[in-house]
Amino acid sequence: MRSNVWKKPRESLGEIWKQRLVQWRKESVVKKLDKPTRPDRARSLGYKAKQGFVVARVRVRKGKRKRPKFKGGRVPKKMGRFFPAGKSNKLIGEEKTARKFPNLEILNSYYVGEDGQCEWFEVVLLDPKNPNVSKDKERRWISDKQHKGRVFRSLTSSGKKIRGLRK
Repeated sequence: MRSNVWKKPRESLGEIWKQRLVQWRKESVVKKLDKPTRPDRARSLGYKAKQGFVVARVRVRKGKRKRPKFKGGRVPKKMGRFFPAGKSNKLIGEEKTARKFPNLEILNSYYVGEDGQCEWFEVVLLDPKNPNVSKDKERRWISDKQHKGRVFRSLTSSGKKIRGLRK
């Protein structure tokens, strides 16, 4: 039942959906949350409700990057003003979150909503120094040095997808 709601959230959630988006627009770009909006999706990506696990919601602007207007001289034929970022909005959101929380590592992220201008994702983060994470058999690998800054090296799921490594 719950998974079907998120296939078409605008139709299934109705007024709640609109109210959430209005509220989220007023919040800061990256916001730490007490609990995930989609607990089923968060758990499937590795989230556990214990210390050391953090969920944050991030807002990313939709659309292409706008280059400043060309001033002076002739305008070359190929001079464009709008360029795609070369990465998905999901990866951009993960990077924003990693900059906001430099002591945490990104595990994964998932979609929670969008309107005409913005898209929102929830990012699951881990504290590699926390004893609960280092004792967890499934997640202790993130405490190793080699996994530091993994989002900036495109080692999360969305980063691997862009590089064509995810089947």
